Amino acid sequence: MDDEYAKLIRRMNPPRVVIDNDAYEDVTVIQVDSVNRHGILLEVVQVLTDMNLIITKAYISSDGGWFMDVFNVVDNDGNKIRDKDVLHYMQRRLENNAGSVSRRGSVGVLPSEEHTSIELLGTDRPGLFSEVCAVLADLHCSVVNAEIWTHNCRAAAVVHVTDDATGCAIKDPKRLSTIKDLLCNVLKASNDLKTAKMMLSVPGTMHRERRLHQIMFADRDYERVDMAGVRGVEDESSRPHVTLLNIEKDYTVITMRSKDRPKLLFDIVCTLTDMQYVVYHGMVNTGEMEAYQEFYIRHVDGLPISSEAERERVKQCLEAAIERRASEGLELELCTEDRVGLLSDITRIFRENSLCIKRALISTKGGKAKDTFYVTDVTGNPVDPKIIDSIRQEIGQTALQVKHNSSLPPKTPQQETTMGYLFGNLFKARTFKLIRSYP
Repeated sequence: MDDEYAKLIRRMNPPRVVIDNDAYEDVTVIQVDSVNRHGILLEVVQVLTDMNLIITKAYISSDGGWFMDVFNVVDNDGNKIRDKDVLHYMQRRLENNAGSVSRRGSVGVLPSEEHTSIELLGTDRPGLFSEVCAVLADLHCSVVNAEIWTHNCRAAAVVHVTDDATGCAIKDPKRLSTIKDLLCNVLKASNDLKTAKMMLSVPGTMHRERRLHQIMFADRDYERVDMAGVRGVEDESSRPHVTLLNIEKDYTVITMRSKDRPKLLFDIVCTLTDMQYVVYHGMVNTGEMEAYQEFYIRHVDGLPISSEAERERVKQCLEAAIERRASEGLELELCTEDRVGLLSDITRIFRENSLCIKRALISTKGGKAKDTFYVTDVTGNPVDPKIIDSIRQEIGQTALQVKHNSSLPPKTPQQETTMGYLFGNLFKARTFKLIRSYP
């Protein structure tokens, strides 16, 4: 009955999206009003992220059963959104997606008609992705698209493959079993103290990037480890700064300072949502290099964080969420005609030249391959430019382009802002009235 009542309330109060392109010269302002429910913030941020919009500021409020957020967004070039078709599409997507939250379905072996989805998890090591691609090529599997993350000595990937001959999903149970066995052998090639995993799952049940967060979170990648051969002492100034403070018995306040980057807000909200926390109020503010975020949260049971152990766990998980997608190393972009075995050949060349893939985004469309790799040497240090020149000559100067070095020193974090200062300005700016004020 409660569920049916909630559905009735949502039907009577459909989401309302207002897009204002006149308020500011340099940003597009998006306001979303809707009946509140767990996960709606993630759903809205996910839509904006999927459209490759940069959120420069955000104001969040979801008290009293109502969700009302404002986002200032620009495109990848830093300009406001002027295309009317894009604005209309954005409004329609936000209104439609604010009505439901995607949920993880059961894991199975039944592929879609388009492709087979493979999830991988194991200990990171140089050449791991190259070995995975070689196995898939030997088994006549074409990689349609994939995303690979590494963090804290762990590696996770979501890979969509098709059959080389048919271009469709792989359905034969024996062949699926062979793929699973051989990939598991690759993932377990080292003395892995943690369990390596390979799963075949039904695509479409989960946003790919959110699924990567879930895979690494379940593997407890937020627990920091030290391994021989990995870059030594880590520069603490380059790491995100996360603090948690309880305000009496009302909220737990989280403040985060980190290097700004695309999809940062999505990664943070994704982790909080999957950890069963609700953002009641918050603000996001980005500068030239640094992002500041302040959230007032409670657990879904309505209570703030009550123990020091849980406080430390949330802190570690948010740090991990920020770091997983952080662009480490040199960014290389491959644009060329797609062919059978292309990815296997490219990653083999990287491995033979002692490059380590820290993160990758693989995509194919219309017979073209467009892949982005973030690489370091095997010790985690910057790559010798002479090696890159040699690789480009082998692959093709026009096919492989050097974008930029993403391991630039971050802006030194400023002195901690007094708790609640920016949050107070947020409500002042939006003409809200606080029942209480806190120093």
